[in-house]
Amino acid sequence: MSGGKGRVVLAGAGPGDPELITIKALTAIRNADCIVYDRLVARQLLDAAKPGCELVFAGKENRHHALEQNQINELLAEKAAQHKLVVRLKGGDPFVFGRGMEELAFLRASGIECEVVPGVSSAIAAPASAGIALTLRGVAESFHVFTAHDRRDVMPELDFSSMLDDAATYVFLMGLGTLPELMKGLSAAGKSPACPVAVISAATTRNERKVVGNIADIAGKAAAAKLSPPAVIVVGKVVEVAEKVASL
Repeated sequence: MSGGKGRVVLAGAGPGDPELITIKALTAIRNADCIVYDRLVARQLLDAAKPGCELVFAGKENRHHALEQNQINELLAEKAAQHKLVVRLKGGDPFVFGRGMEELAFLRASGIECEVVPGVSSAIAAPASAGIALTLRGVAESFHVFTAHDRRDVMPELDFSSMLDDAATYVFLMGLGTLPELMKGLSAAGKSPACPVAVISAATTRNERKVVGNIADIAGKAAAAKLSPPAVIVVGKVVEVAEKVASL
């Protein structure tokens, strides 16, 4: 399909709390004729759509996809041919493990005007909401973000040997189901079993929960707490600092 008369806005919905969406993305939602949305998009954002706006669910979760990615691409092009403004509303930021670039490339190759509106990624928002600073002078000079879940619905092949810098923070998205494997991989690569780890579930929402431990015991603690996805895993000394600050 090519030459759709409408345009598509790829917008990030933020990390969960609907108030953390950008003004630009909210404006697009309010003006949209059609919204194609993901599973983690807050219902309040959809309620902001104008009367008559077509709402289409295209969400994904572990081992269950409402639509495959190629189907979503085709759907966006189809809706752009039917509507003046289509908003593709994705959790977090559309370009942070959100396959937004694939959608952008497909739409532009199809001759469809497309704009990207950045969103607040859970990679940054979840730790901050839980009181964890990803970088901290004298403690963590950098942070690195990984996905712990690939398009095959399994843990990707991660180079754990590149995650041994004690002056860095490591963040894993979509990793609750593979938490034991992640911790085993870090430990086997030489990361200290005592390295602090936090798991934050449903970050920035009223259901947010945090479990803190270390590489050796965090998998058991998270299982005992019965945390549920979405969850963000933070590994590094900043977790220990955050706990000390929280106790002040």
